[in-house]
Amino acid sequence: MRSDTERNRRRLIRAAAYLVARRGRAVKMTDVAERAEVSTATAYRHFGSVEEIVAEFRTDVGRQLLEFSNAERATGVARLRAVCGEWVRLTVKHGGAMVHTRSEDGYLQRLRAGAGYLSAQAEALAEPISSATAELGFPDPGDIGLFLWNILFDPREIFDLRDTELLDDEQITERLTGAFLGALQGWSNRL
Repeated sequence: MRSDTERNRRRLIRAAAYLVARRGRAVKMTDVAERAEVSTATAYRHFGSVEEIVAEFRTDVGRQLLEFSNAERATGVARLRAVCGEWVRLTVKHGGAMVHTRSEDGYLQRLRAGAGYLSAQAEALAEPISSATAELGFPDPGDIGLFLWNILFDPREIFDLRDTELLDDEQITERLTGAFLGALQGWSNRL
């Protein structure tokens, strides 16, 4: 890809993330193009909609989580806790842009359909979840583990815990990871 093409693409992603974090879903492609300092036509050459840009932004965040997960040397619950902590850190770092990805389809439906913004995140979590459940003597939950994680580690809920309960990132990580392990245990008792 040409350097100016890649530069424009990155600018559009940053602009959309910035605007969506501040305005929510009310952002239009013309707003993103203006913020990125490109024409609206250029914006549409790269992306079909603001939602598509935000999905690409979330894919990039998922890739960052995957890189962290692949580099993490801890195993079992310690690895899972580290990856969960990195997710909390990334969510807080990227703010409101992490909140505004919504779909009418359920998580498992989107995951199994290959939604790009979920794939890297799921890949980052699959081994840590499997390793933690093996350490604890639970059966590997497969996609259900990702489903349960998604429920607990939803960015909206992370911000709710920070803003309403005044928990710091470490407290959020510890409590949500503990709740997640409890959910995995509860699910395994039903198998």
